[in-house]
Amino acid sequence: MALTADPATAPPGAASPGTDRETRSGQDDPASLEIVPARHYARWAAAVAVIVLVAQFVHGLATNPVWEWGVFRAYFLSETIVQAVWVTLQLTAYATVLGFLLGTVLAFMRLSSSPVLQAVAWSYIWIFRSIPMIVQLVFWFNLSALYKELGVGIPFGPVLWSVDSNSLIGTIGAAVIGLTLHQAAYAAEIVRGGVIAVDQGQFEAAAALGIPRLRQIRRIVLPQAMRAILPTAGNEIIGLLKGTSVVYVMSIGELFYQVQVIYGRNGRVIPLLLVATAWYVVLTTLLSVAQYYVERRFARGAGRTPPPTPLQRARRIVRDLRAAAVRRDQPAVPLKPLGESR
Repeated sequence: MALTADPATAPPGAASPGTDRETRSGQDDPASLEIVPARHYARWAAAVAVIVLVAQFVHGLATNPVWEWGVFRAYFLSETIVQAVWVTLQLTAYATVLGFLLGTVLAFMRLSSSPVLQAVAWSYIWIFRSIPMIVQLVFWFNLSALYKELGVGIPFGPVLWSVDSNSLIGTIGAAVIGLTLHQAAYAAEIVRGGVIAVDQGQFEAAAALGIPRLRQIRRIVLPQAMRAILPTAGNEIIGLLKGTSVVYVMSIGELFYQVQVIYGRNGRVIPLLLVATAWYVVLTTLLSVAQYYVERRFARGAGRTPPPTPLQRARRIVRDLRAAAVRRDQPAVPLKPLGESR
């Protein structure tokens, strides 16, 4: 026979079973538990250390007289430096456009079914990726030592028209040719990687619909491949912008060469190198912003609601701050009792 304890006859000071169950249920209730945020002491210490280091660096920039900020301000927007920046942008634009056009052709030659086209494209990419850019530029600059004249004629036959190499290919032309041929080798692999990233079913569906091969590439393959091409291509263009400084060996008046000429005359090496650095930072930032918006445009079909741009985020923050200020300035409306009629 089971014995049960009567709560009324429980000894003095002993908790009744019902009270014990209520206490346990109160302790197990998630709403009654206190939420204690985690303390990330190591993260706070690292943040403080980084802030101190950044503050020391900025303080050194502002107080160290070696930087000569007056010389920096005098030359940053000078006519010579601005013209040199324009030459740098021209070299970058020419090499980017021509290099990616040639690289696209080479990429599809590597993807071709013809073994001859594949071998030629692979050999070109192998050779021009193996030779340093500065060697290629010096070679094209001294092309007249190898070929006195360049002409057009019958293959393995007489020359019908010829011209002196120096008059046909000047210093700027040699720089553009060297940068373009060097850039095309890398652009070919970038474009080929983007085309390979497109699902094979897209090719099969386009072929089943009877779409011509050229239209398949132009209207179906390349628009989808651009999402994979653009990040690497943008990085390559930024690298090319900084790589144009190599043409100083050809005495072309681009940014780095002009900075060298100026500090060779006045001896102010540090502030003039800072001028070149600041201009490269500005140009790289502009290219990065352009890359962001181009990538956003080609990603329209990937998501229904693309993330807001930094400008849209800034506008939203300003709008929220204005709305909060309006709500704060409005007088509080007293609440009416429930039983009071209107």
